Amino acid sequence: MEGSTPDSLLALHDAGYREVLSRLADGIVVDVGCGVGAQTKRLAASNRIVIGVDYSAQTAIDAGHNFASKELAFASMDGSHLGIRAGSVDAIVSSHIIEHFVNPERHVAELARVLNDDGQAFVITPNAPADFENPFHVYLCDPAQLISILRLFFDEVELIGLEGDDVLRADFAQRRSAGERLLKLDPFKLRNKIGRRAYVWAYENALPRVYAMMGSDKSGVGSGLDESHFFATEQISETTPVLFAIARKPRRFSRDAR
Repeated sequence: MEGSTPDSLLALHDAGYREVLSRLADGIVVDVGCGVGAQTKRLAASNRIVIGVDYSAQTAIDAGHNFASKELAFASMDGSHLGIRAGSVDAIVSSHIIEHFVNPERHVAELARVLNDDGQAFVITPNAPADFENPFHVYLCDPAQLISILRLFFDEVELIGLEGDDVLRADFAQRRSAGERLLKLDPFKLRNKIGRRAYVWAYENALPRVYAMMGSDKSGVGSGLDESHFFATEQISETTPVLFAIARKPRRFSRDAR
């Protein structure tokens, strides 16, 4: 949410795309859940054709108006049923998308289906033990769970973590503490009993006001934290904020021919 999302969370997404970009080769790249397209734009290059797809048609249209070029296009697609020919993509990105699926295996199956035999899928998602409460996150994974889901459809899975430095960890700890104090105002968890649509509406409308009331020194908005405060590591702990998986050698099933 522009103007109310803490800088550390924006940096978290930036760092994920930085790690993807450092591993991309030539060819056709699909970014699933591209949103407004600002991050997808980073992946475009003269030796790559990048297609950003989003469930929201209007979002894809807006992204196209802002960023479309010879190397970059946008379209509206469902991440669990991509309108892309099987085996036609050299790399596919799923950045902070899998946690939004009630049935994430359908999304992973599509990543594998459209990827060619030598391609790579990049799956980035919050580490379940470290994640903040978020009504949009309906299926969180810890490292073992993410590897398990990916290995249903890929023969080779590599997992690393995106860890924060001391400054970043202090920011996360401060915001988590503030969030826990707010949640204590709802000891009976009524927020989970009012219906999902009402909960999401309240979250979308109340959170910006809460951050404004907290002030930038506590909310992290305008802190100046950027992707340089994140680094890749093989040492993943319960406090590591982000999981970054690279999946290769997609498995083939009879339905993949469609």
